Amino acid sequence: MLALDVRNLNKKYPNFQLKDVSFQLEKGYIMGFIGANGAGKTTTIKSIMNMLHLESGEVRILGKNMAEHEIELKQEIGFAFGDIDFYTRSKMSTLTGILKKFYHNWDEEAYRSYLRRFKLDENKKIVELSSGMKVKYSLALALSHGAKLLILDEPTSGLDPVARDDLLDVFQELVVDGEISILFSTHITSDLEKCADYITYIADGRIINSSEKEQFKETYRLLSGSASQLDQVKDRLISYKTSSFGFTGLIHAADFDPAAGIKAATPSLEEIMIYYAKKEAAYV
Repeated sequence: MLALDVRNLNKKYPNFQLKDVSFQLEKGYIMGFIGANGAGKTTTIKSIMNMLHLESGEVRILGKNMAEHEIELKQEIGFAFGDIDFYTRSKMSTLTGILKKFYHNWDEEAYRSYLRRFKLDENKKIVELSSGMKVKYSLALALSHGAKLLILDEPTSGLDPVARDDLLDVFQELVVDGEISILFSTHITSDLEKCADYITYIADGRIINSSEKEQFKETYRLLSGSASQLDQVKDRLISYKTSSFGFTGLIHAADFDPAAGIKAATPSLEEIMIYYAKKEAAYV
């Protein structure tokens, strides 16, 4: 069964639009959702959560239409984001007391265990928390009501490397039994290199690619060569950079001929994002 099935989402704003956004996440896997700031990640996530009115499209979660079964399905979704900007003068314990009443399967023992793991003092007010602590608190809430799908919007933002690494371990533990799935939006691609099974890349409101992580990276090649070699491939490159040593550029693997004698390597997720962003900038 698909944990998440996003079909042809379209949403128009004066200066931006989602254009036929579609992708699927199978149960028991982690999908990294990447793209530059303003590419459409948060708009897509809000659309999935039925927080926006779409021009067209459909979201199905655990086989059910989100628009038709929103109240029921939100019991099955854990949602966390990079900040908390409500009830900031309340203690964590007060806010938790309010929020847990909305969930039929609230697990107090699980909640307490995440407070301990994340070293959270629930007597602190939200306003007293650092950005990283707000993220951890948001995740403790999301992980404590038996959710089958976690939708995380920049959850590691503001965390130091040690805290981020611990959080990634938590994510991997959660999907081991195949019952929980995670959609993980982030611009920190090194996190996804460690924990993601699939990658979906969005740019300018369109899905550029959505596939298994290693397959995603193998779709591209990072070339490096001399200025004369650049002339051989310039018209096929997604984008490129030049220096006194020559050039580096990103190309679709299908458009590259290994017999050309140009040095080629499989790019990292970060390199793919950088060169696509350079392409987008060229059209601004």
